[in-house]
Amino acid sequence: MTENVESWSGKDRGDENFPVGSILIRPDLRRHVHAYYAFARNADDIGDSPVLPPEEKIARLDHMESVLLGERQNGSPSASALRASLAETGVTPRHATDLLIAFRQDATKSRYESWAELLDYCRYSAMPVGRYVLDVHGEGPETHAASDALCAALQVLNHVQDCQKDLHDLDRCYLPLDLMNAAGAAVSDLPAKAETAALRQVFARLLAECDALNAEAARLPRRVSDRRLRIETGVILNLSRRLTTRLRQGDPLARRVKLSKIDALFALVGGIGYVL
Repeated sequence: MTENVESWSGKDRGDENFPVGSILIRPDLRRHVHAYYAFARNADDIGDSPVLPPEEKIARLDHMESVLLGERQNGSPSASALRASLAETGVTPRHATDLLIAFRQDATKSRYESWAELLDYCRYSAMPVGRYVLDVHGEGPETHAASDALCAALQVLNHVQDCQKDLHDLDRCYLPLDLMNAAGAAVSDLPAKAETAALRQVFARLLAECDALNAEAARLPRRVSDRRLRIETGVILNLSRRLTTRLRQGDPLARRVKLSKIDALFALVGGIGYVL
């Protein structure tokens, strides 16, 4: 496979719930964060492709990893760009290769049996992102646990937010089946126009887990040395809290529950508070 294995969906940083490499990031590091995001976005698009068969997805992701690690030179422009960025910054490629573990899993796994299994998925699909951003800023390992909690919360919130779309587009359900069974809910409930009482129990349980993750993540901004990154992590923490509240109050089956401009403004003000 020598042609470009990437097939960009058209999504970019502006399509995410949370800031990615925003103007709060130090200008000299912003292009590196953007290179990491471009790699992640292209790899995620492969894993989420509705037309590629699983074996083709895995082959393309393997190719991206080979280019990232310098085993191949062509076929993945975003991996080539990130390889150059990592060489310049000295950051380990593991934060990128760990993402590929999750995206390969997405190619073949469509159901999650338990919260523990879902959290293990988050270990690869979300936590590497926070660790990369911290490492490229030179932050220490004492920031990792709180960052992991925040990234896991963001991932689970996205799973609740997009539970209907994930099933419709990809026949994929991240809602843990043991929680579904205990509440009397079923995957077949997700295409409905409104949530059932049983599904609301599942959402409530997952949002309670997100509350606990957000509480652990609250230690992160104060542990970050870089002042701009401290604001950024504070903003993201506040957005995570606010989206948790929005999902507790709204029905993700009736309409897509999302953050408003007011949410973003309050989150920014709260983030600035971490440097005052």
